[in-house]
Amino acid sequence: MNRAEAVARYHDFNAWVYLTPILGAFLADAWLGKYRTILSLSVVYCLGHFALALMGSAGMSAESWMMSGLYLIALGSGGIKPCVSAHVGDQFGQSNSHWLTKVFGWFYISINVGAALSTLATPLLLEHYGPHWAFGVPGVLMAIATVLFWMGRKVFVHIPARGMSFVKEVFSLQGLFILFKLLIIFSFVAVFWALFDQTGSSWVLQAEDLNRNWLGVEWLPSQIQAINPIMIVTLVPVFSYLLYPFLDRFFPMTALRKISIGLFVMVPGFAVVSFLQSWIDAGQTPSISWQLLAYVLLTASEVMVSITCLEFAYTQAPTSMKSVVMAMFLASVSLGNYFTAAVNKFILIEQGNPALMTETIRKQLSDAQLSIQNYFEANQEQLPRTEQGQAVVGESLDPWGNPLEYRMINRNSFRIVSLGEDQQRLSSDDLIVEVAVSRPSGSQAEEKPLNWRERRMVALMGDQGMTQVQRERGVGPSIEFTAQESVGGAVKFEGAAYFWFWTWTMLITAILFVFVAYFYVPRTYMQEESAQTAVEHV
Repeated sequence: MNRAEAVARYHDFNAWVYLTPILGAFLADAWLGKYRTILSLSVVYCLGHFALALMGSAGMSAESWMMSGLYLIALGSGGIKPCVSAHVGDQFGQSNSHWLTKVFGWFYISINVGAALSTLATPLLLEHYGPHWAFGVPGVLMAIATVLFWMGRKVFVHIPARGMSFVKEVFSLQGLFILFKLLIIFSFVAVFWALFDQTGSSWVLQAEDLNRNWLGVEWLPSQIQAINPIMIVTLVPVFSYLLYPFLDRFFPMTALRKISIGLFVMVPGFAVVSFLQSWIDAGQTPSISWQLLAYVLLTASEVMVSITCLEFAYTQAPTSMKSVVMAMFLASVSLGNYFTAAVNKFILIEQGNPALMTETIRKQLSDAQLSIQNYFEANQEQLPRTEQGQAVVGESLDPWGNPLEYRMINRNSFRIVSLGEDQQRLSSDDLIVEVAVSRPSGSQAEEKPLNWRERRMVALMGDQGMTQVQRERGVGPSIEFTAQESVGGAVKFEGAAYFWFWTWTMLITAILFVFVAYFYVPRTYMQEESAQTAVEHV
């Protein structure tokens, strides 16, 4: 699949992970209670990881194992995500509610310590040992965590489920009004998540085109995400104990003001990756340190938006609706991911009829490719930029009288397109050849042991697989050009234009949120001390 389809599928899964908490919240508040819901669906979560670890094993196809694992993880998340944060809040009442801000901050730190470790370790396990270890190890650790949570059953404060009275309260006029008010706030926060969660998709794909040698280490593209949880651990205490008290001297740092500032901080964060992508589009290989700068801004935005929303969602919910409101906040993450997935599906152009790629047009595209290769050899092995390459191939007309179009993707790939019989740009009739440049990497690439993916390719494809591995590694005496033909299947906008679209979307959202926050009247609900001592038998 191409990049747009891969990004869309990634965000579809994320959307399900953050939509199922609505079911988990109703299960917790109406029937099982938060503790039992967390415990039971943690088991489902573990089973999801073990299903992923069994990809390639007997019994089902690899794809079936993968989809089963993803469905189980999405379902398990539904019980964990809305209930854990509400369970944390349940440990506090009126007398110690002043600790909530700091406790939710440390709660968020604990999540991100695990995220940092897993983001660094899982790509390495996948790279060298395959999915069995990459997903099996987290599954075992989650099983241990589930046992530890069970061992604390007599220590926690448990707020009993309220059954049908909970359902009646949620769907009462007051309950629906509270949900509607929060829905307005969370709909703006959804746009924040539409951008934030691209750190696991479009930002990782961008990292593939960067110079990832940083601090003397060659980082894997997916490992760069670890900077976010690491920065969380650093920034949460700074914001909680220094920045917020300092700003409080000048104006009250209410929850809505923190969220509003955080939305604006996200704008320069995405502007950095937009500029970075424009350099990649121009054939440069910028340092990964530029993306790290974007991560610092994005993390600062997350501290002000996400952590604050956790506290805000809890305090704005009546006692019996805590989990539902938490689930509603998480649904904003789902909505944001659906938005990102929808955009990537919208920009994706359908595949056309392969029969349209006739020998005549194939030869024209091949001749244009050869012209670009000649330019490459005559200009110190540099591909022409888009406007330069267009001048090289633009004089060639396709059978319908239209000039061929050239686009530089990055320093090692380019695309040549004929508009096809319909003579419409960006349609399923476009006739495309996309060319990748494989540059020799020296003897070190040849001596480097094969990773799990490369070993798998050789096992499945034999000599052809080894040839593919060597081509990808750049093993060989000379530069190679590998062409791939397609009819349709391109995207409506890509590169820097894609990132600038999201930057402008975030800016408009942040401006509109200022007006919403100004007119919003919050109301705080905390557990009564008497309710806090009500411990059901577990």
